[in-house]
Amino acid sequence: MSLADLLFWFGLAVALAYLPMTQRAVSWPRTAAKTAPLLAFSLAALIGGGAPWLAAGLFFSAVGDLALSRRAQAAFLYGLSAFALAHLLYIRLFLADSGTPLWGAFAAQPPLALALVVVGLSAELWLVPHVGGLRWPVRLYVLTITLMGLAALTLPLGLITLGAGLFIASDTMLAVQIFRLGEDHPRARPLGRGVWGAYVAGQALILLGAG
Repeated sequence: MSLADLLFWFGLAVALAYLPMTQRAVSWPRTAAKTAPLLAFSLAALIGGGAPWLAAGLFFSAVGDLALSRRAQAAFLYGLSAFALAHLLYIRLFLADSGTPLWGAFAAQPPLALALVVVGLSAELWLVPHVGGLRWPVRLYVLTITLMGLAALTLPLGLITLGAGLFIASDTMLAVQIFRLGEDHPRARPLGRGVWGAYVAGQALILLGAG
């Protein structure tokens, strides 16, 4: 087994160990456990000869995990920015792999591309009115992740498209958890586990598909 493989499996093992910690109080051990999986994935991509865009996207995802493991609004904005940058890197990666412009998603997978746009636009109804002063950062993030999903749809359906879909599903659940339910809601705990599970699975599939 190569070092890249070991790092990949190490990342998955730590991600699994973090699952029961998703709703625990903020602490540096919790932050370390949340940050380690994507950092290991990034190193696996780098050592395994993956595209620089892939390794960088995974790295900035780890930075986003680090920021979102803290509770301050500034940390949330840093995390949002890091994940937005990761999505931009994935867009570059997917379009380079497909050799197709972004709008090619509507020719390659019309129903899925249209459904993704509808989901993105629907955030104006169920999400944006509930985010307070974060309306424009949230709007820009929704636009970025929607474009990432469209970029994935320029590729043949497979690991990358499934991974991108899980990533979008994870962020959608996270938005519901933070802005519609709140951390004290009885459904927040199981939803938090779903967010983490879908997120790590999505990133792992992107790594396997593009690595």
